Amino acid sequence: MKGRGETLADCLAGLVTLLVLAVLYAPVIISALFSVVDIHNGKIDWASFSLSRYVTLWDNPSILQALANTAIVALIAVVIAMALAVLLALYAQWEGAIGRKLLELVIYLPFLLPPIVTGLSLLVASSEIGLARGLMTVVIGHTVFVLAVAYRLVLTRLEAMPASLVEASSDLGASRLQTFRHVLLPHLASAIVTGAVLALTLSFDETLITVFLAGEVTTLPLRLWAMMRVGFSPEINALVTLVLVISLALAGVVAWRMRPEGQTEE
Repeated sequence: MKGRGETLADCLAGLVTLLVLAVLYAPVIISALFSVVDIHNGKIDWASFSLSRYVTLWDNPSILQALANTAIVALIAVVIAMALAVLLALYAQWEGAIGRKLLELVIYLPFLLPPIVTGLSLLVASSEIGLARGLMTVVIGHTVFVLAVAYRLVLTRLEAMPASLVEASSDLGASRLQTFRHVLLPHLASAIVTGAVLALTLSFDETLITVFLAGEVTTLPLRLWAMMRVGFSPEINALVTLVLVISLALAGVVAWRMRPEGQTEE
């Protein structure tokens, strides 16, 4: 039985939790609400409920182009980041690896630094090598940014793998390529998928690094930022809601993939 003091502490903790959740999610709920109803004289007109704002978004060429650019950047950056993550993790686990600590510093630093510093650094670097700003520079920036997350997940999974599996594969006459294909890759598959979804979530929402590297290219977060500069409208609320729904869906997939192993089908 809990004492009165413990019960009071639990109630206070619950109230604080509810307050924090309300502060965090109230703007999201309000934005979603105002995307389907109008406000007249400071009051919500429930009779004006309509999903027409979401329909008009798909008739806006600039938004569709921004969404396409976002998808292209995210997919290419994730594919490159995951390939690099696997290669770098395998190298870091190799007994003869040289400069592992330095390598990990290079991988983690762009993610740990403020995005404005990372974006500015990449902008200066691209300018020095004569690379014009556009989709390519944005892809490079997002790849550098999400690589740390992908690398950490793959490396953690690789470190948990029994070394005897690789040794047994070698003893049975398998080549390094066969060992990678039939032993390492299946073992790393779940980490690769989880890292890819998490990296996709980070890339989809990344704004500051994109601002420095986009040039004349517009992604969905940049398009949303440009629309908000001239004032809020139901279309902006609809776009914000769509971005949040996509982000929450990706985050939900990541949370499901990162459940404890005892709760997964594995």
